[in-house]
Amino acid sequence: MTPQADTAPLRPAWGESLLSERRLRAGLLILAVLWLVCAVVLPMAQIAGISLHNGQGVWVGLANFKTYFTNPALSQSLWNSLYVSVVTTCISVPLAFLFAYALTRTDIPLKGFFRGLAMVPLFAPTLLYGITLVYLFGRKGLVTTGCFGFFARVLGIDPSVDIGLYGEVGIIISEIIFTFPQAMLILSIALRATDARLYEAARALGATKTRIFFTVTLPGVKYGLLSAVFVSFILCFTDFGAPKVVGGQFNVLATDIYKQVIGQQNFAMGATVSVVLLIPTVLAFLLDRVAQRRQAALIVARSVPLIPCADTWTKLFYFSFCCLISLGLLVFLGTSLFAALVKVWPYDLSLSLIHFRFENMGGGGYDALRNSIRMSLYCAVAGTAVTFFSAYLIEKSRGMRSLRQAAYFLSMAPLALPGLVIGLAYIFFFNAPSWQLAGITIANPFNWIYGTMAILVLCNMVHFYSVCFLTATTALKQLDKEFETVSESMGVPFYKTFFRVTAPVCLPAIIEIGQFYFVNSMATVSAVIFLYSADIPLASVAVANMDDAGDIAPAAAMSVLIVLVNIVARNVFGFVSTRLSRRSQSWTKRAS
Repeated sequence: MTPQADTAPLRPAWGESLLSERRLRAGLLILAVLWLVCAVVLPMAQIAGISLHNGQGVWVGLANFKTYFTNPALSQSLWNSLYVSVVTTCISVPLAFLFAYALTRTDIPLKGFFRGLAMVPLFAPTLLYGITLVYLFGRKGLVTTGCFGFFARVLGIDPSVDIGLYGEVGIIISEIIFTFPQAMLILSIALRATDARLYEAARALGATKTRIFFTVTLPGVKYGLLSAVFVSFILCFTDFGAPKVVGGQFNVLATDIYKQVIGQQNFAMGATVSVVLLIPTVLAFLLDRVAQRRQAALIVARSVPLIPCADTWTKLFYFSFCCLISLGLLVFLGTSLFAALVKVWPYDLSLSLIHFRFENMGGGGYDALRNSIRMSLYCAVAGTAVTFFSAYLIEKSRGMRSLRQAAYFLSMAPLALPGLVIGLAYIFFFNAPSWQLAGITIANPFNWIYGTMAILVLCNMVHFYSVCFLTATTALKQLDKEFETVSESMGVPFYKTFFRVTAPVCLPAIIEIGQFYFVNSMATVSAVIFLYSADIPLASVAVANMDDAGDIAPAAAMSVLIVLVNIVARNVFGFVSTRLSRRSQSWTKRAS
């Protein structure tokens, strides 16, 4: 009788604790949805509303869009953006495919070196690509002058001839360098996920290498290829840095937004161009999501890994190709470093650190670099915590299907939002002292955040949120849901399971998320160009300001410092991730 008397009162208590835990999960999910609504939906609704009003705040409907599309000087920017994006994608994706194929499908040497070098452009602001092109192909460029006249006579180079750097040529070259590593990463993953049995069957049927490539290889990676195409298109279409430096009179949508807002203070037209910029981006994003869903349905559980090709001539071809691409990147990166170190280009080529003295330069100097590091650290810590815990609530919670779907949709929405549009939307949303809703004036409770470091961190968190969310979701899906089920049956609160099991096992993924936030926050220009203040200068914005002032060498020097900080951060995060991955394996065994 005693055991029954002891256990009977526990059942209602356990049921009440389970009910309260589910209420807590639901409350946290609601908070996750609310923060995404406030950080994504409401600012985007604000910028859409501004585009329907004139400069005095009077409702004009679609008049701004009519003005935009009937003004050839403005509407031409849309076609220019589409043109450079399509051409860039058509060049960047094939180059990335061959490079990724060499790293994944062949047994060439120096794979680690090639991959690491190909990733370096991700660490730099896109402004650096344009600046380096000026040093290479400008009127006094290294290539244009035949290595400062040494080879001009031999090659027959005439420095007075304009090669058309400023315009679509310069933008396309810069965007190829920008999109190449990102397309290469996507295609590397797609090329790794293959089934060797398909190739064995094709060879057994007597298919040639060319036929195997078109009937097995390309169909097997078609969804990854489509993702690379859409990502390259979106990145090029929305980029601001490179067109600002080498765009010249060739206007694109991103620079139009900047000119309307900063140059003409025409916020209504700036909002209109932002909405126009969103339309192709959202369409490409939706097509990419459809492709990824179909790809997930084609994964074969019993696939056999493909052994890399060891054919001598194949290895020689791909090794030569990788060497050629790497040489181009080394020349590009080396030129930017050399330009930052020489005294006066191209007249005094003696090396000096004079351009790293930013005291008399606009943009904030080393204070801007310190602010960027601080902002990136805040973003890495806060962004990682919010992203991973939100992904945990969405992925590991049971029930609340509609709420979880809403949270997932909102988590993916930032992937389709250009950084320049997010920054402009945050000006309208957070800077407004009050809002008008159905004729009622409501004080803006978020107005205090404007002009502080917090809005810069929030903007970067939103800008890079979706990619980090997908990383966290992928890591969480690898964990068996039985952990949560067993914990729930034993009456262990879910937050204890999260801190004792889930977070330790997923530490490598958490470190990767933090690294992604830090590196991209250091390098981004478009997301913060509208939001920084004189009290909080940033390094990437300082590069843009120095370029505007004609201080090209100091701008290159600041860009080099950003790259160096990101390389150091990458190595530190990589070292920590390697150490924690070993502990993660032991945690997994203990949790099992």
